[in-house]
Amino acid sequence: MHRGPLRAGEWVRLVDGKGRKHNFCLEAGKRFFSNRGHLDHDELIGREEGFTVTSSAGGEYLVFRPLLSEFVVSMPRGAAVVYPKDAAQIVAMADIFPGAHVVEAGVGSGALTCSLLRAVGPHGRVSSYERREEFADVARRNVSQFFGAAEGEAHPAWQLTIGDLAEALPASGERCDRIILDMLAPWDCLDAAADALRPGGILCAYVATTTQMSRFVETVRVHGGFTEPSAWESLVRDWHVEGLAVRPGHKMIGHTAFLVTARRMAPGERAPRKSRRPAPGAYGPDYTGPRADEADPRTDEAAED
Repeated sequence: MHRGPLRAGEWVRLVDGKGRKHNFCLEAGKRFFSNRGHLDHDELIGREEGFTVTSSAGGEYLVFRPLLSEFVVSMPRGAAVVYPKDAAQIVAMADIFPGAHVVEAGVGSGALTCSLLRAVGPHGRVSSYERREEFADVARRNVSQFFGAAEGEAHPAWQLTIGDLAEALPASGERCDRIILDMLAPWDCLDAAADALRPGGILCAYVATTTQMSRFVETVRVHGGFTEPSAWESLVRDWHVEGLAVRPGHKMIGHTAFLVTARRMAPGERAPRKSRRPAPGAYGPDYTGPRADEADPRTDEAAED
């Protein structure tokens, strides 16, 4: 799919001269209407993408299949979507590879699910867990729409379970290579994730606030079965380029979420403790979260060595 002549049942993306975008599914005999007149779907079906077409009122449109990055920001939403810049970071930094078995919780509107399914390929598997049925319904429709699954059918590499990962994943007995947690309290799923991840596997959390990030990182440290967590965010700024008029664009995709990754240690093994002492006041009287140094039986003197 996603190559060759446009076919009925596929989605296309029309962009006019002002950059306004329209996405719709091609159906033989139907028409697309806008403030610039109408277009017959039959004029588009059978043509190679990447052409311009003129509507009945003289409006010109550029016609392509929507990219995944374009689809996810315009698709129907039940919950907030994982933006393309973060999905790309997850696929790269969590090292999602062809043939991998990836567990995802929660599924939201299915944006990240589409990226994961593409990354694992036909021989991989994505197991998604979602607590809310209404979100799962939206995700099913979006994933089916993007991959062109027949009505009533799901992507063959995708399994969607309604339930709490903290309970449902241990009950399934599944072992996996990667776990992605996109939820309000990812620390609640840490024990279940640790039991399901194969040694060397990667745990990745997608959280919106600094307090969530802090609690998750400290909980991972206390657990002891993972490497030192790595936390970051990415910011994307476009640029305006016209001859010598080169400047940053007026719009910027700033903070969307923080990402945290850590690797699973082998059973019975612990990563070396951080030797760098925390900044003064980092764990002062106002801090009430977990403390790795209190959970680790090793002494401060051993850490200093």
